Amino acid sequence: MGLFGRRYPKSPYPHLYQRNDDGLNGTSRSDVVASSGSMIVVSNRLPFVLEKNKEGNLCRKASAGGLVTAVAPVVVNCKGLWVGWPGIHLEDPNQPIPESDPNDITPTAGLKSDKVVSVRIDPQIFDSYYNGCCNATFWPLFHSMPDRATFNGEHWRAYITANKEFANCTLTALRKLKNTENAGDVPLIWIHDYHLMLAANWIRQAAEDENISCKLGFFLHIPFPPWDIFRLFPWSDEILQGMLGCDMIGFHITDYCLNFVDCCQRNLGCRVDRKNLLVEHGGRTVRVRPLPIGIPFERFVELAEKAPKVLSTTQKIILGVDRLDYTKGLVNRLLAFEKLLEKHPEHKENVSLLQIAVPSRTDVKEYQELKEEMDQLVGRINGRFTTPNWSPIRYIYGCVSQNDLAAFYRDSAVGLVTPLRDGMNLVAKEFVACQINTPPGVLIVSPFAGAGETMHEALICNPYEIDGAAEAIHRALTMPDDERILRMNYLRRREKINDVNYWTRSFLAAMGSLITQEDHDEIGAVRMPAVTLEDFDDYLAKYIGNTHKLALLLDYDGTLAPIAPHPDLAVIPTETKNILQRLSNISDVTIAVISGRNVNNVKDMVGIEGITYAGSHGLEILHPDGSKFVHPMPRQYQGKVGELLKKLQEQVCKDGAWVENKGALLTFHFRETPAHLREPLTSVAKKLIIEAGFRAEDAHCAIEAKPPVEWNKGRASIYILRTAFGVDWSERIRIIYAGDDTTDEDAMQALKGMAATFRVTSSHITKTYAERRLPSTDSVLTMLRWVERHLNRRKPNKDATSYRRNSRSKQGAVQMEMSYLRSEVGDSN
Repeated sequence: MGLFGRRYPKSPYPHLYQRNDDGLNGTSRSDVVASSGSMIVVSNRLPFVLEKNKEGNLCRKASAGGLVTAVAPVVVNCKGLWVGWPGIHLEDPNQPIPESDPNDITPTAGLKSDKVVSVRIDPQIFDSYYNGCCNATFWPLFHSMPDRATFNGEHWRAYITANKEFANCTLTALRKLKNTENAGDVPLIWIHDYHLMLAANWIRQAAEDENISCKLGFFLHIPFPPWDIFRLFPWSDEILQGMLGCDMIGFHITDYCLNFVDCCQRNLGCRVDRKNLLVEHGGRTVRVRPLPIGIPFERFVELAEKAPKVLSTTQKIILGVDRLDYTKGLVNRLLAFEKLLEKHPEHKENVSLLQIAVPSRTDVKEYQELKEEMDQLVGRINGRFTTPNWSPIRYIYGCVSQNDLAAFYRDSAVGLVTPLRDGMNLVAKEFVACQINTPPGVLIVSPFAGAGETMHEALICNPYEIDGAAEAIHRALTMPDDERILRMNYLRRREKINDVNYWTRSFLAAMGSLITQEDHDEIGAVRMPAVTLEDFDDYLAKYIGNTHKLALLLDYDGTLAPIAPHPDLAVIPTETKNILQRLSNISDVTIAVISGRNVNNVKDMVGIEGITYAGSHGLEILHPDGSKFVHPMPRQYQGKVGELLKKLQEQVCKDGAWVENKGALLTFHFRETPAHLREPLTSVAKKLIIEAGFRAEDAHCAIEAKPPVEWNKGRASIYILRTAFGVDWSERIRIIYAGDDTTDEDAMQALKGMAATFRVTSSHITKTYAERRLPSTDSVLTMLRWVERHLNRRKPNKDATSYRRNSRSKQGAVQMEMSYLRSEVGDSN
């Protein structure tokens, strides 16, 4: 069904892209786009399918699609590799990929078996990933048909498993390239489509761990939905972060780019630049670009010139060519044609609709029901209007030969491309390429196809509006010849220039991987500006207001101080310390630093008097007045900390790994351990921690061993706020919480809806309760500057002494707090 599986926008006829009897084989050697470095293409399927011949031996069958035509020669010429599933589940996972047939002259013929990395996945997992998550969830959801989508946790887990396997195979390919003669070049990894939206993140992380340079690009071949539809997917955050693992993400049209950018801002809280289509994530700027795909234009022209005439009729033909899929609007199209015959009876016996529907997913009930509905509708309309000499609809359910299809394109008076939703729809472009007659035909396109945005001279009709669609068909049938010629000339000129090779060149140029980069237009800005004070205006100004007090709850490592190889080296920058000092002197501001370090250490590192310090993730809290709260440790664990420390030191403290003793808890650090040695050490460390009865929680290149008490940064934050402001604290203050770790998520979850929350993010896929993301500790400093500027603009508070900062003067509040604490102590034991 095509290069990357049946779901890609392409001509639905594989043979159109293969050699015909006249020797057409696509892109000539002189037309091949050149990449400046090696390329690894990653797709759900390889550019050929493996089959077993009569003798039981594996052989290649060339796959279809203009994408193969455009991309395969680039991969071959730059000695790159292709990663994908071979089309069958092999019993022997080590069975080698056969070479191409000596007589094969398709674009993939030059792709040697040692340049192919075959992905092997358990058949059950593959079915759940492909048919379950990809086709039953992403396909309808991304085509804005959420009522047809199913959301299944098992399918999602299979999708994760499959994407990890694709990522592992891509890393195998990347290591292969590193050891070749082209090792000096920075290779480009080009990931394709909705089957592989998570893979880039794992590829990037592993490549960074192994110090392998690469560029990562992604192209989505289907629409990207608007935020209110995309957010229906329960794991939408993970999808966005997976895609943001790339350096550049391509979509067909600007609308899809804007949808994606909007989702990144609203789902993830990323900083975005809509004008330049940039998204900031994990300290990197990701470029988002509209790159409309094209077709091998000249090859279709040649097909149209050589194809024999197959329509022996004087009637005008309205042509529809589609896969039988609910996104294609076939039922609406037939109803529009029926309405045409009702409203304009002059077309009876003069016009016929030729609808070609290619079978698709015939084993799925939904598609079976669509076929049955189509059969009944065609029968009803034909039964209603047929005369002895004329039948209004000719319906072909199946495939037609490439020559016949080119002849249909060439000799039709109207091309009807009216999907309810489509990424691009290359049938519209193929129709235009084959319009070599004079006068030419007229193209009608749905505004809900990507082609509707790029093919301006076509007639645009809304397939949902049956009367309007009927009028569009009538206008096309009665359009004067001079207007037909003018519109088609513009369409053909554009598609000839913007063919599939232009699309490949544009993608490589956007990635900075085009060998003749200076010959290609500049794609635009590539880097987001640094975080500025104005970035916080919309989010924080109205929230904080001009009268409320403010509580700043801040993590230390990775939030106030940059992450360092050793905790002692993670020093708070002087400017950050100075601004915290000034903020602490403002009567309306309360500051608490909440860290995983022990409380005395975090106080020493920050060194500011008069603020609250919470250590060991809130198990120890030091108040500004010198009083201290320590969450009780269950008696049976008081001696286990030392035992666990000893075991960890003896068994896993090697190769740069070490254990930090924080008193109430332990942290196993492996930041300085080589990447390939981490997994066995962390596995043993987690096992020892769990066996000792502690919780093993992941942190930045570390594992926290926490006692099993129901206390965390969230509970500690609420305790700090109650202590400082009384039991009705939520009505009196505004809160800002900023943190960078999974432990901070407890606080963000506890304060969700009651605080402005920031997550300082890395490039890892991170599920966060934060409303906004910040790229670095520098941006946290900018946020603190904004807070200082905002508070300094306030008018003096006439009742500044009504609530003394960090005061415990209200006895009722203190009594309730003590009761609250006693209940907590009782629960923990």
